[in-house]
Amino acid sequence: MTQPIPGTPAPQFEGTDQNGNSVKLSSYLGKKVVLYFYPKDNTPGCTAEACSLRDNYDELLKQGFAVLGVSPDSVTSHGKFAAKYELPFPLLADPEKKILTAYGAYGEKTMYGKKVTGVIRTTFIIDEKGIIEKVIKKVDTKGHAPQIFKLYGNV
Repeated sequence: MTQPIPGTPAPQFEGTDQNGNSVKLSSYLGKKVVLYFYPKDNTPGCTAEACSLRDNYDELLKQGFAVLGVSPDSVTSHGKFAAKYELPFPLLADPEKKILTAYGAYGEKTMYGKKVTGVIRTTFIIDEKGIIEKVIKKVDTKGHAPQIFKLYGNV
């Protein structure tokens, strides 16, 4: 399980968001994309991460970023999660884990001292040309948007 690295083309994908819309990465050429992978809707860390991005969404847009979230949850689960927390960005359902696998965001990890297989919380920043610019492996769930701003010197 290898993750794409900065300077390499972002793996292309198409997925379905919480509203049943088809979302293609190629539609975002010309914008920077915050592509974040998270384990599960409505869990404390994932909710904190989504809300950090929501609370800073206008600033992310102002700085030229689009935001896409991906987890193995269903379209229905994403719909309820997005509605409950008023999330303004697409959440892609990836129950077959195709997008997760393409980005190396699914595999073996250590949780509470045990090896388990699951979603590896990771964020990829993809540039306007579809090239991976940055990879965040140690995500600050409560302060994720400020963590992204800091990478770009925009605190």
